[in-house]
Amino acid sequence: MAASQRVTATRVRRRPTRAGVVLDPDLIIDAALRLIEAPGGNALTVRRLGVELGADPTAVYRYFRDLDTLLIAITDRLIGEALDGFAPAADWTASLREMGEQVHRLLQRHPRMALLMASRFTAGPNELRAADLGIGLLLEAGFSAPDAVRHYRDFIETVLAIAAIDVTELTPAQQQAEDEALARAFGDLSAAEYPHLSAVSEHLMAVAASPFPGVLDKLIEAMRVSLHRAATDG
Repeated sequence: MAASQRVTATRVRRRPTRAGVVLDPDLIIDAALRLIEAPGGNALTVRRLGVELGADPTAVYRYFRDLDTLLIAITDRLIGEALDGFAPAADWTASLREMGEQVHRLLQRHPRMALLMASRFTAGPNELRAADLGIGLLLEAGFSAPDAVRHYRDFIETVLAIAAIDVTELTPAQQQAEDEALARAFGDLSAAEYPHLSAVSEHLMAVAASPFPGVLDKLIEAMRVSLHRAATDG
């Protein structure tokens, strides 16, 4: 949650709910996440949040201006979870890879927050800490300031985008249809119609696997080559 939101929250009169629970921002975020991740689909509304908390729904507005502000606070909380246990190592490429993998694993645990995390900037302490860590790794590796900023942006945006694709929820029927479509499309390719696909047909089913590991490798290798080139040209 952003510093301004935390200051506002501390000035709220902390009165017990009907269930005898004293609300605070973290308690509201916990309850909202339970509703977002409820079986059957995202069930988050202010009314349902009030029921979950045993409070009048309007009580939520004493801590968060609106539902969007709450979602941004949840996003920043999750970014903090993604950084749990992360400690930069001497090898900047290994550290950057670990950061990317931890973000990817976090979104696998919270798939319904993936699109929001990939598309919104929280301006909260955890997102700022993540950027500070990532850009710091690149600066210490020897990248110039503009290159460090640009490479970190490309890195984190790509990680978040692919992670969001990887956790897209399909119903069992949709997943079955997807698998059958791939099998039909690649199972009996005409060499006359699709000569290049036919030539690599035995490898085509691999496209169903996540591209994340390979793309992460390519991103980091491209950065390493860029750093080497800059050092050589300099």
